[in-house]
Amino acid sequence: MIAELPAGPRITDYISLGVLAGAVPRTTVDEVLKETGKGSERERELPAHVMVYYAMALSLYARASYCEVLRCLLEGLQWLADAGKSLPVTGKSGISQARSRLGSEPLRKLYERVVRPIATAQTRGAWYRQWRVVSLDGSTLATADTSDNEQAFGRPGESRGKAAYPLLRFVGLVENGTHVLFGADLEAYHVGETTIARRVIQGLRAGMLCLADRNFFSFDLWQAAQANGADLLWRIKHNLVLPRLTRLPDGSYLSKIYPSAKDRRDDTTGVWVRVVDYRLEGVEDAEPIYRLVTTIRDPQQAPAHELAALYHERWEIETALDELKTHLRASQITLRSKKPDLVRQEFWGLLLTHFAIRGIMHEAALKASEDPDTLSFMHAVRVVRRKLPAFVAAPPGDEGSDASVHTG
Repeated sequence: MIAELPAGPRITDYISLGVLAGAVPRTTVDEVLKETGKGSERERELPAHVMVYYAMALSLYARASYCEVLRCLLEGLQWLADAGKSLPVTGKSGISQARSRLGSEPLRKLYERVVRPIATAQTRGAWYRQWRVVSLDGSTLATADTSDNEQAFGRPGESRGKAAYPLLRFVGLVENGTHVLFGADLEAYHVGETTIARRVIQGLRAGMLCLADRNFFSFDLWQAAQANGADLLWRIKHNLVLPRLTRLPDGSYLSKIYPSAKDRRDDTTGVWVRVVDYRLEGVEDAEPIYRLVTTIRDPQQAPAHELAALYHERWEIETALDELKTHLRASQITLRSKKPDLVRQEFWGLLLTHFAIRGIMHEAALKASEDPDTLSFMHAVRVVRRKLPAFVAAPPGDEGSDASVHTG
């Protein structure tokens, strides 16, 4: 861990912290703090709104000490303090107490309120025909090795003993074109991805086309996922019984899925789906056959060969998860928090920071008429160097300033 960062505010501090406040405005922070009852009731060294941005800044300075992160935050953006006040850089104990007072709920509420798909009609790579393409997937994050974290999150067993660190499990939706991770939720390691996904799919909306791997498929989850009007394109196991009930001119066919084997035998409560079977010729390690099911039953709206090609864009979510787990956190092995509620706080701060950076990248891509995938996540801060004077002159998001980061 890096003990110290260079003295004084750096150009990248102004930019990076300005991006955070542009994506998560102070007014929204104050509203959420009031709703959750976490607003500072009396004068404190570290008010609640400062600690919200601190939880996000932990992701930007993943290898720096707690005190150094706070120093960068306060020196980089003095406007976080109320008018006429200067906030001192307190010690690690004071920071821990302030984080504990804040808790994780305000960060979760901020994430739910602020983070959303941001692609516009002009965003390259975000659409398939009329649909906004999103992907459903999950992963894990290692937490600090403490007894509290192990009790709260658990750890996988291994043949030669327990795993090195407790793990939390999370599932989310990724907007493929922008890599924005929205609708996410987390649980203990032993909770399965499909269980968490039942909450996550509430973020699906009409006009979206959701891609998902075969491990997510079940009759109940399929039905719940399309309940809000979204269309689905999910891979399924090739041995699932799907009789060809109606052959279609593009090589796909219509079939039915059922909640149970008895329902299939009796042909009751079945749901129509369209099936696309295909092979990947000339691809090393390709499986013998891939099978997709979709809610889009008209082949003229979405030909089979296009759906087969589109499904493999699901790997965009792997890139987004890698940004979140590796690049943004400077390859740190674990989240640093030692208590479960602060782990959750750090997790939501991490997702908010990822959203802020992806928002800036999307804005830059639009202005350059580029696909956001062509921009380097690791160097995203450089993209917004031109905004430095505005960030320094006024708090991002102030009325009358052009420093606000618009991501929608």
